[in-house]
Amino acid sequence: QVQLVESGGGLVQPGGSLRLSCAASGFTFSGYDMRWVRQAPGKGLEWVSTINSLGYSTNYADSVQGRFTTSRDNVHYTLYLQMNSLKPEDTAVYYCERGGNRYQRGDYRGRGTQVTVSS
Repeated sequence: QVQLVESGGGLVQPGGSLRLSCAASGFTFSGYDMRWVRQAPGKGLEWVSTINSLGYSTNYADSVQGRFTTSRDNVHYTLYLQMNSLKPEDTAVYYCERGGNRYQRGDYRGRGTQVTVSS
């Protein structure tokens, strides 16, 4: 069965960095685009980034453009989100999804990892 397991979240000060990982299993990882989404407290789901199946094309929300970088390792079935220059408004639960794009959700989502940006 399809499984997506996020990790790497935590508490970080403003201006700091974190790298999130999403370990995928149960499907051919290299055959799917992947995306990151997040949900801040009291808010809806927000698309963060998308990466194509082979990892050479990425797209980002304006709110994270230039600060976040999405990458993937198709050999080890892992998706990454490098987050730099973190701001308090980046505080959210971050989820990886299989498939989807800027406007459409994926068909599977992990359970998420909490990122808190606070001094």
